[in-house]
Amino acid sequence: MTDYTLHYWPIPFRGHFIRYALAQAGASWDEAVIDPTTADYPFIAQPLLTDHTADRTTSQTGGRQLSQCPAILMYLGRKHGLVAEPDETLRLICDAMDVLYEITRYHGAQMWDRAAWDAFTGDRLPRWMEIHERIAVANGVTPEAGFLFGTDAATLADLSLAALWHTMADKLPGLRPLLNTHAPAVEGLVDRVAGQEQIADGQFLLALSDAINAADTLFHLAGVPGQVIV
Repeated sequence: MTDYTLHYWPIPFRGHFIRYALAQAGASWDEAVIDPTTADYPFIAQPLLTDHTADRTTSQTGGRQLSQCPAILMYLGRKHGLVAEPDETLRLICDAMDVLYEITRYHGAQMWDRAAWDAFTGDRLPRWMEIHERIAVANGVTPEAGFLFGTDAATLADLSLAALWHTMADKLPGLRPLLNTHAPAVEGLVDRVAGQEQIADGQFLLALSDAINAADTLFHLAGVPGQVIV
């Protein structure tokens, strides 16, 4: 049996944050999609994590279960020693969830059109980048070196920024120059994190390619170039 089961679709979004944390922790996990209406754990939407190594049982199949991406990340961070500054780390995770909400146009409630995309990438998105750049620089991060909060290795804060910004720049190459202009220290940081062997060679990244390519149609129809599957 694996250490964990991540219940999420085979796309990045919130699931990617959890995958980054699991990979950094050296944990084993499998993935499955679950219908919340048939689950014994009370929740409304994926992601849901099952920890098969935990003593506490909240599932008929054994193990502890937990929903909500920020809660799952903080749980994994505490358990695997990945949290350096809990309050600031949670704040960055919440920031990332807000950015996802905005770039997916409120969880898909609206479609992007060219005017809306240009307005978003011309003001709101760069402001998010600049906010995270200020935090990174204040903590000694440069484009060439360093992790948040002065740690010797990536912690949950670094992993969360990488799951957000590196995935975005990778799947939307047109945003890479924007990140470089408004957040060069963050760009360097997230590239270092994503380039680690346990992340870069992770099987979860390879398994996502077909699902990501299939989802391009939504944004192509809206006239948005590249992939907006973050």
